[in-house]
Amino acid sequence: MAKFERHVFVCTNSREPGSARPSCTTDGKSQLHTALKDAVRAADLGNSVRVNKAGCLDQCEHGPTVVVYPEAVWYGGVAIEDVPEIVTGHLLSGRPVERLTIADDCLNAAVCPHRPALVSRG
Repeated sequence: MAKFERHVFVCTNSREPGSARPSCTTDGKSQLHTALKDAVRAADLGNSVRVNKAGCLDQCEHGPTVVVYPEAVWYGGVAIEDVPEIVTGHLLSGRPVERLTIADDCLNAAVCPHRPALVSRG
């Protein structure tokens, strides 16, 4: 079997209600993950694209979060309705879906418009 050309990681992390940070799923099962796997299979990309569940990707305020490698394109606020656009636009045609892309200055930032300042523990 040939190497996968792309890996898609879908955050399936869930937290207790009332947690300081939001969850990407409520139950850890992720209908989004299942929808992406099904769409990749339907597009006959099963031998070139691998869709994996991931634990916390640390982009909780942008969730549900999906990242596509090797391009390192981070998507935030992804809904099941966005799956066809990600598959046809990005995975088939190589054009990331700009409206879902998390801004570079928000990735791994201590503060961005979506994430409150982290309180240091002393």
